[in-house]
Amino acid sequence: MLKMMTFFQGLPGQQPVPGTLDFPRRPQKLSSTSEAESEASMSEASSEDLVPPLEAEVAPDRGKEEAVKKKKKKKPKGLANMFSVFTKGRKKKGQPSSAEPEGPPESAPGLGGQPPGQLPTVEELKADLERGRLETARPLLALERELQAAAAAGGASQEELVRRQSKVEALYALLRDQVLGLLRRPLETAPERLRQALAVLAEQEREDRQAAAAAAGSGPSVLAATRPRGWLQLWRRDVAQAAEERLGRQPAEGAEGRSEAERIFLHMGRTMKEDLEAVVERLKPLFPAEFGVVAAYAESYHEHFAAQLAAMAQFELCERDTYMLLVWVQNLYPNDIINSPKLAHELQALGLGSLLPPGQIRQLEATFLSNEVASVKEMMARALDLESQRWAEDVAPQRLDGHCHSELAIDIIQIISQGQAKAESINLELGLQIKHMLLVELAAFLKSYQHAFGEFLERCKQLRNYRANVIANINNCLSFRTSMEQKWQTSQDLPSHLLGPLSELKSHSFDTLLQNLFGDLKPLFKKFTQTRWAAPTQTLEEIISTVGKRLPEFSELHDCFRQELMEVVHLHLVKEYIIRLSKRRLVLKTAEQQEELAGHILANAQLIQVFCTQNGSPAAWLHHALPTLAEIIRLQDPSAIKIEVATYATSYPDFSKGHLSAILAIKGNLSNSDVKSIRSILDIDMGVHQPFKSLFSLIKVG
Repeated sequence: MLKMMTFFQGLPGQQPVPGTLDFPRRPQKLSSTSEAESEASMSEASSEDLVPPLEAEVAPDRGKEEAVKKKKKKKPKGLANMFSVFTKGRKKKGQPSSAEPEGPPESAPGLGGQPPGQLPTVEELKADLERGRLETARPLLALERELQAAAAAGGASQEELVRRQSKVEALYALLRDQVLGLLRRPLETAPERLRQALAVLAEQEREDRQAAAAAAGSGPSVLAATRPRGWLQLWRRDVAQAAEERLGRQPAEGAEGRSEAERIFLHMGRTMKEDLEAVVERLKPLFPAEFGVVAAYAESYHEHFAAQLAAMAQFELCERDTYMLLVWVQNLYPNDIINSPKLAHELQALGLGSLLPPGQIRQLEATFLSNEVASVKEMMARALDLESQRWAEDVAPQRLDGHCHSELAIDIIQIISQGQAKAESINLELGLQIKHMLLVELAAFLKSYQHAFGEFLERCKQLRNYRANVIANINNCLSFRTSMEQKWQTSQDLPSHLLGPLSELKSHSFDTLLQNLFGDLKPLFKKFTQTRWAAPTQTLEEIISTVGKRLPEFSELHDCFRQELMEVVHLHLVKEYIIRLSKRRLVLKTAEQQEELAGHILANAQLIQVFCTQNGSPAAWLHHALPTLAEIIRLQDPSAIKIEVATYATSYPDFSKGHLSAILAIKGNLSNSDVKSIRSILDIDMGVHQPFKSLFSLIKVG
């Protein structure tokens, strides 16, 4: 199967995806009060409206107030305008300016230099927030609760309460941006700083829940409803935006040969895997368990990944992109991301599911199978055309280890194997489906191969490399069969529609190679009958010598095919010998004559057997063909002949009454009744039902 790391690491020039969640900052809209509302509500208010009564009674410094009013005429914009009211009050001695750089927390017991137990002023809270001091969240929460208590007591006017609430909400907006800003780039934030932000977020989430519970049983209030503020949901929205931005970045230029879709999905896969590993290893230990930080990131990445695939699947895809899409959905995503060693424990429990729905996957699989089978069929046909062209152009085959060699079988098996491997790289079930489809195409190809080579055998006999190419293609049959046995099944299970064309091609090729030899032997075999078997030993020796001289022509066959070809020669010698015995031109009326002929037959049978066996013939089944006939000719007792005939018919089931009659015709001293009685033994079913090799079915008598 293709592995994801092959994609991840195999792209020369591919820039590594950083291991940090480098999320760009995005301004967040206020969840409760907009900037415009804050400006409107705070433009009429002073910071003293939110501080304790004693603090509010201190008269402001009028000179500074007039200076502030002059500055307000400049009409600052945005968040600065929202907080313009904070400069309205008297600046406390020692209070840091908002322009001062952020420094270490002050050593004073309270924020902004306030004594313990006394709430800081709005200016102090604003300054501390601008300096990133998240400890401000606690006094701000106390300020919010004090405001709620004042509203419940009913002592303050509605206008005053609204002004004070607008300032609280403006401070919360600043705190929210500080907290979410840190969480937007969590891996760039110091762990302690991140813990502070998370603590504030957790506290606000608890306050939201308490406020929601309290609101269920309370009556109407003069204060605007500001809770739940939903900062946790805002954080999760930021996570989703970060996932979209991270996965949606333009991938770096990859290696040549990769399509744009392949580069995009490779980038998304690498980014998702590395980012989630960073979340698990570095963020999970810092985040509260109830935040579900791994789930938040994993689900956001999964949703965006799935959306990208779904969008792509809507288009008419090329073969390559269809395959790539299925590999990601069925293999790389579940195996190399969801079940990767660092993520499996976390992600398996989330049940993220598949990137595409089952129906769409089945449709893509059907398209892939159709495309791949058509591609395999086309490539095999092209390979056969190129091979046929080499035959016709009289190109000599390669020699490999002393044998004529063709690459056709290797090419075809490689094409089939690659098609199956592609399907298996998606999933094993698809590999099994395509296997049966490809075997059908292989069988069709082998028939085409047999037909094309048959035409070559008939039309190109005059070419110089004709015999070498015939031998090369016989050797090809071994490559085909061996590859099929090794890849798919055992030799006993290979179906006939695969082996049949190869057997026919080999048999036709043997006939072609042996045609001239058998033509040369024909007049030599005729000498047996022409001389009335006067010198059978000398005739057979001449036949054997002729065969021996031609055997080197077949040395470039593989050993197994030389043996098979020698078996064909062995069969031909035995068959032609029996044909000459069955010509009914020799009638021997005495037992002595019959015994003499039987002796010649035994001697000739021994000569054939020794010669053929020494040259590799495995045809042990032919060893008794001639000796048993010699015994039938030698025997005189009809009962003994019957027994021999019955045994012979068991070894050679195609031995018929016609063949028996031709042999018995040699025995001129047998009566017609004896011949009829002996023939009748073949009417008995010998119980031979196993497949057998033909001998007498190749011999015509009459």
